[in-house]
Amino acid sequence: MAMIPSLFGNRRNNSLLDPFSVDTWEPFMDFRFPQETSALVKTRMDWKETPEAHVFKADLPGLKKEEVKVEIEDGSVLQISGERNVEKEDKNDTWHRVERSSGKFSRRFRLPENVKMDQIKASMENGVLTVTVPKVEVKKPDVKAIEISG
Repeated sequence: MAMIPSLFGNRRNNSLLDPFSVDTWEPFMDFRFPQETSALVKTRMDWKETPEAHVFKADLPGLKKEEVKVEIEDGSVLQISGERNVEKEDKNDTWHRVERSSGKFSRRFRLPENVKMDQIKASMENGVLTVTVPKVEVKKPDVKAIEISG
């Protein structure tokens, strides 16, 4: 296994001068083995927190919403999973390149305590899954100004 600078790829910090901007190159990573486990393990996820909610986004190109599951485990773990089935092969087909992955994927995130578990919403549009987890409203204490006499 060798370390090489990230000249390609989709990294937020692509500075060639940044000594921490390196990727690990695995020479056997691109070989495709006929196993279900070589799936969408690289499903990319974003998690952002807004004042109102935690928002998760996953790129799932080519998947239908029926092929994706969004679940809450143990009352506080968001699990997003699914499966892309292998395209059926015809004996008369000649494959020249196979780069699209297939198989199962699963991503899990422990949710913070300040969320409304009963109001989680999920939607899928143009191959992007969006899961919105609303936050519990934090009530600010009432502050009453007291006039100083004197």
